[in-house]
Amino acid sequence: MEYWQELLRGSIESEAQLIERFGFKSEAAGKLNEFFQTRINPYYLSLIRYKGDPIYLQAVPDEIELDDIDAPDDPLNEDAMSPVPSITHRYPDRVLFLVTSQCSMYCRFCTRKRKVGDSSKISMKYIQEGLDYIAAHPEVRDVILSGGDPLTLTDFMLEKILKGLREIPHVEIIRLGTKIPCVLPQRVTPKLCDMIKKYHPIYVNTHFNHPWECTPEAKQACEMLADAGCPVGNQMVLMKGVNDNAEVVKELMQKLLAMRVRPYYIYQADITKGANHFRTPVKVGLEIMDKLRGWTSGLAIPYYVIDAPGGGGKIPLIPNYVVSHDENTWVLRNYKYDIYSYPDVVEEKPKAPAKKRPIRAPRKKKVFADKGEK
Repeated sequence: MEYWQELLRGSIESEAQLIERFGFKSEAAGKLNEFFQTRINPYYLSLIRYKGDPIYLQAVPDEIELDDIDAPDDPLNEDAMSPVPSITHRYPDRVLFLVTSQCSMYCRFCTRKRKVGDSSKISMKYIQEGLDYIAAHPEVRDVILSGGDPLTLTDFMLEKILKGLREIPHVEIIRLGTKIPCVLPQRVTPKLCDMIKKYHPIYVNTHFNHPWECTPEAKQACEMLADAGCPVGNQMVLMKGVNDNAEVVKELMQKLLAMRVRPYYIYQADITKGANHFRTPVKVGLEIMDKLRGWTSGLAIPYYVIDAPGGGGKIPLIPNYVVSHDENTWVLRNYKYDIYSYPDVVEEKPKAPAKKRPIRAPRKKKVFADKGEK
């Protein structure tokens, strides 16, 4: 058994552990674990500094979750877009491929609670059906492995899936959607990285939400993936009490860049069962973006998106930098709210082509026979 697997086995999962470690009452612990199971591995547990801190809120159940059980099970309508159980095909040229139900830490804000933690939702049969579906659809050039977390699979099992995808000629890009570098960085080993190298191009999108998660262990994991040739990006979820503050977000983005991780998305929190207490007004996200642009490197500025309820896909939002405009000039404001005018290019309308007189065929001259001709 590898070290990361030993850590995983030492996770807080049971009702008894919730009672002993966090002081839950027995009835509450039972209801919360029944609603959405708990898993907090020892590494991520060690990042908690005090009760209710940004790490605690993401990992430890809260009775407030039970007040929100009428929210949607599937807010992004993924199941309606699943031609086979392991595939969500929302966009024209790419699919989401669910390859496991397991995670190394179950986030309380998870948008896929209906599947995560339930081993019956993902099976070898479903994985093979996913590979068959992708092979039968030549428009699919980009495959995102998710779940659960694909890096909770063994190296052997993950390689089997990667190899299967690389045998499909039209699959150009493989992405790994994983929170492992943040919550269990010990899983990223030289052996894993050597295996991944064989199947490039592989991109990694990871998931850090707070600067306290940017530890030396996490930095080492991200750099190992980068050294293995994997561009690494980050997807942050905007959450009340965790990161709904521009200074916190700026610090996170700058630390990520120092770890060779490119900020990719800030997600507005989904309307998810048991997680609506994390949601912030959209204006909070726009204010954060306004306090990033110009105040730090453009490399540190992700897209702020809403994953539209009902399956509409990601819609980017940006602060309004346009004060006014007409045919000739755009009036803009910068990050300091100074005003500038930009003279637009006014294109001349093409002139209508002159009407040409129709060309008539020349008249045929009549040929008269000579008078002497008979």
